Amino acid sequence: MDKKRVKDLMVPLDRYGLVSQDATLLEAIQVLQKAQEKRDRGRQPFRAVLVIDENKKVIGKLGELAFLKALEPKRNALGDVSKLSSAGVSDQIISTVMSHYQFFQDKLSNLCYGARGTKVKDVMHPVTENIDENATLCEAITKIIMWDTLSVLVSRKGEIVGLLRISDICQEVAEQMKALSLENND
Repeated sequence: MDKKRVKDLMVPLDRYGLVSQDATLLEAIQVLQKAQEKRDRGRQPFRAVLVIDENKKVIGKLGELAFLKALEPKRNALGDVSKLSSAGVSDQIISTVMSHYQFFQDKLSNLCYGARGTKVKDVMHPVTENIDENATLCEAITKIIMWDTLSVLVSRKGEIVGLLRISDICQEVAEQMKALSLENND
């Protein structure tokens, strides 16, 4: 693990699902499914698509949680519930607020029907942070923890060339632990 670099574990952009910021949620889901078909079967499934602008520059991510939040027509009133929780607001208070606004009260089929035309740019998570492809995995772990994210964009000479996912780092850590355990048992 000490010799491996970010570029050794990243998923190159051409293997990842890319979607225009003007695409619909339905189109983004279709891109995600196609990317799943192309992924290396030894790696974890993709859980997001990357969002690109008109110049083909990565500007954001649309992950599974964002897909679910997009189902709620009143999602803007929902805000960032994770910030409330991390600020110490109790689950009971958050649940009361969610009940008051009657979030996710409609049938799932109705929510899906209504959300399918939602524009990606309206529900994506903008991303500006990135890490150089030659950074160590320890540097990457530090950034992922610091930025409280499940993945980080990877750059080469200022251009985004891939995505490093926490799932791939954890898989590498597990393999290293097993290998070190075998070495110490000999």
